[in-house]
Amino acid sequence: MKIGYSFWGFLGDGITDTPDGGRSHRRTLVNGLASRGHDLVFLQPDRDLIEAGVDLSAYYRWDAGLPDLDVLFLEWRWPIPGRNTTWCGAAGHTCDLHRQAELLSHYTEQLGVPTILWDKDRQLPHDDPLSNHPAVTLCEAALHPSPGAVSLFFPVDDQVLDTADPSALSQLDRPTTLAYVGNQYDRDDAFNEYFAPAAAEVPHVVAGKWPDTRAWPQLNFVGRVPFRRVGAIHRSSVATVLLLPERYARVGQVTQRIFEAVLAGCLPIMPADVRSADQFVPSELITADGHEVARLAQHLRGVTGTAEHAELIDACLKKLAPFRLSRQLEVIANALLRRVVSAT
Repeated sequence: MKIGYSFWGFLGDGITDTPDGGRSHRRTLVNGLASRGHDLVFLQPDRDLIEAGVDLSAYYRWDAGLPDLDVLFLEWRWPIPGRNTTWCGAAGHTCDLHRQAELLSHYTEQLGVPTILWDKDRQLPHDDPLSNHPAVTLCEAALHPSPGAVSLFFPVDDQVLDTADPSALSQLDRPTTLAYVGNQYDRDDAFNEYFAPAAAEVPHVVAGKWPDTRAWPQLNFVGRVPFRRVGAIHRSSVATVLLLPERYARVGQVTQRIFEAVLAGCLPIMPADVRSADQFVPSELITADGHEVARLAQHLRGVTGTAEHAELIDACLKKLAPFRLSRQLEVIANALLRRVVSAT
């Protein structure tokens, strides 16, 4: 099938000043779809070239028009005041929302083209007509998605999981006990509850966009870092805490940070208030508050490099099975089959 894929982000490393978490898994997904024989064309601007100066045109294709498609695939964009809600040409304007509206009007509304709407950030209003549109399959990256939605997790290449070596990862030098890589967005409560008390007791680092850190003057914030440094931070850290906004935690939606960390041998500590937490991490890594995080982080520091450490990394790798690319490709294939059958 010819799939028109709309995303506002990067396929490569992109730029430092961006919140695009899709860099960890977007290319994995589109390459996986291409490996299944699908023809992909990207429908938003080529930000890799425009902003990062990286030319990927030998591998991928972009189209600013309205090409013939069999399927429209959207990484859902939502209104961000002062950015994509302003008029085209205004200072700081990004046209992702306008382009998405154009695509939906043409393909979904006018032509009835099967549309996969991947609401990765849980921003689609529950009463939006699109969620019940006959051409639309709503996907969420949650274990317990909204009624009528399908679980589509952020993908990890099967071979990367199959070749990860827990013993080798356990032997890496890890001078930092606790790390967090991610932005402040809607995470203050989780940060206060689980990370800040522990970080006050152990060597730590917080990387990402945190515009207001006045509540935690004693903590080590280093600001946004280049995408490639994310892996380096995790490889040099014993553990991280999976901090989630409440709208993620209540439906069991864990971000790409879990596999970014585990594949680097950085153990993911999970707050107990995340729904179905034990489906994502071993029970030993689930904690009730920041003081438990501190005790656990100190224990993990003490076993670094031992057989226990390697066994914990291995257990975390096994918990990543739901994120396998092969599983996500089957989810998409089943969604497409349903829509194509219903349209005939």
